[in-house]
Amino acid sequence: MAGRRPFPFKLRPYDAAHQKQIAEDYGPGFGQGLTRVNHWGYNLQGWVTEEVMEKLYNQPVEQGDVWVVTLPKCGTTWTQEMVWLLANDLDYESAKVPLHARYHFLEFAALHNPLHVKKLMDKAKELVPNLPISYEDIMGIRTEHRRFVKSHLPMSLNPPDLINKAKVVYVARNPKDMLVSYYHHLKLMKIQGFNKDLETLFEYFIKGQTLETPFFPHVLEAWNLRHHPNMCFIFFEDMKRDLKGVITKVAKFLGKSLTEEQLDKLAQHLHFDNFKKNPYVNSEEMKMIPGLADNERSFIRKGKTGDWKNHFTPEMERRMDAWVKENQRGTDLTFIDQLPGQ
Repeated sequence: MAGRRPFPFKLRPYDAAHQKQIAEDYGPGFGQGLTRVNHWGYNLQGWVTEEVMEKLYNQPVEQGDVWVVTLPKCGTTWTQEMVWLLANDLDYESAKVPLHARYHFLEFAALHNPLHVKKLMDKAKELVPNLPISYEDIMGIRTEHRRFVKSHLPMSLNPPDLINKAKVVYVARNPKDMLVSYYHHLKLMKIQGFNKDLETLFEYFIKGQTLETPFFPHVLEAWNLRHHPNMCFIFFEDMKRDLKGVITKVAKFLGKSLTEEQLDKLAQHLHFDNFKKNPYVNSEEMKMIPGLADNERSFIRKGKTGDWKNHFTPEMERRMDAWVKENQRGTDLTFIDQLPGQ
């Protein structure tokens, strides 16, 4: 590719003993441990190469593109549906296709071993000849330009021209609820094979050693760009507290205006009780692929704030509060622990 940008960071795997411990604690989907891929140590799978990262770094971006950037389990899917409908003038009929067909998931191929996924997909096609998702779909293997993109990569790992060309909607969530939701997500994704308890994941999380973290450097990169005209920074808790207000904010950011009737209809469409039942956003197609996901679990779970109170021990709460306070020092970034009535 002419003008291809070299990847600006050296990959830094953890030492062999730590990699072995990660593989044991996380399960077979993490057999090669983790590697840190930018200046502050964002974690991806240990088998990821600089060539893979360079490809992601050079994803084509054009004026008018719309990206949803988040840490995992921070309201990504919810925001994707809202953003897509707003950008497409509330075309609910065209939204009746799975999100994976409407968005390019930029770094999926850096999260799951391609050889493992290929075996699962080949087996699935034998069992379900008309499988509605392809290997290329699920791995996000795209070299062409895509207008709508989902990325869990921090801003420093996304294409460097992203913020100056595309509209970026970044979603943040209280780290306590994010961790609990991520724990259940790891249990859902059988391909990763996480078989430990929440306390084990908690220890890795606050050390910044879970997949697609550390948490605070990721959020702060976007937070520090929140006044850029192409950045719209929103919180999951605000979507729960004032969904119409967030819709209005994002609509304005995308250059759209809604009538009260349109706003009411979109808010109803996105209401969590309705959203969870929407077959085009809840990744039900994953359950057609044997060994990929746990059919007894749901991709969209509770969508609550404060659910961490049902999972944390008092000691976990104390340590997390101290960790949050330390990482917020010198910033004006704050999070809501729990909304009234939840």
